[in-house]
Amino acid sequence: MKDNNETVGQMIARAREEKGLSKRELARIAKISDTELARIESGEREIPNPKTLRKISTHIGINYNDLMYAAGLGFQVTSLNPFLINYYEHLKGDQIVDAILNTSSMIKNWEELVTNFKERLVKDKLSDSEREVISQTIEDTEYQIETAKEIVNVLNSARRKEAVENDKKKQKD
Repeated sequence: MKDNNETVGQMIARAREEKGLSKRELARIAKISDTELARIESGEREIPNPKTLRKISTHIGINYNDLMYAAGLGFQVTSLNPFLINYYEHLKGDQIVDAILNTSSMIKNWEELVTNFKERLVKDKLSDSEREVISQTIEDTEYQIETAKEIVNVLNSARRKEAVENDKKKQKD
């Protein structure tokens, strides 16, 4: 997990070292230049190309979306993103119900999509590039599913909190 003060470069360097890879080895297997990797890890390249982050993520055990977030190019619902959590925690009444229904529906659709793509990987004759695109789509969609599930947890917590507050108001009246 990313330290809140850790840059994307530091995150990559730490994960690379944990995997026992040198900069040169990671650059080679990710098919990027040694210089580009060194610039990212040193912080000289603060916002790396998303395609480069995708290539790196595959080999260091960090989800691409986490790298995108660390580089300021994406969002997620974790302790790393208190603003998004704060938004969902402060919804009220029908807003909470609507958000739960919408998010739950998205989760269901995304899960069906992932199942379909996984079946295609097994059943269809695909080129290597098609397999890579489908695999990346599965990874990204599974990440979005996990994010959406976290949102539902936050919303359910907000709904319980609102119910407790409403009960307290009724008892005072």
